[in-house]
Amino acid sequence: MSARSLLALLSVLIGITPQISTAGDITAGRELYLDFCAACHGAKLEGAPDWQTPGPDGRLPAPPHDETGHTWHHGDRFLFDYVKKGGQAVLDDLGVRYNSGMPPFDDVLSDAEIEAILSYITSTWPQRIRDFQAARTAQEQAGQAR
Repeated sequence: MSARSLLALLSVLIGITPQISTAGDITAGRELYLDFCAACHGAKLEGAPDWQTPGPDGRLPAPPHDETGHTWHHGDRFLFDYVKKGGQAVLDDLGVRYNSGMPPFDDVLSDAEIEAILSYITSTWPQRIRDFQAARTAQEQAGQAR
């Protein structure tokens, strides 16, 4: 059983409705990604050049959202909150000392639009990475990870 299947089963058992992406979500998410995210994260999800080297302000450039980055290391709730609230707010809530350049999009994108963008991003990952990320989401829902 894949991690995503296990997540769906666990979600039903504990009364949480799993989110299922449709082709429409992914298509809309791609367009929204290109409109709101690609300027920093790259049109092909490749991230900014030298994204692992801090700039003069100490911030790391925008990371890739493809399989070469670290987006898939986080659960769905973390990713959603990072986009909605902005990186610094989420990290501050967690007590993480890191200077994030990710702005909040809560006044720009609806929750459904954020979910569509994330559906698009995850749809581009190889299955093994989607499985890992689904397991991370299950850990997150169980209160074991973010």
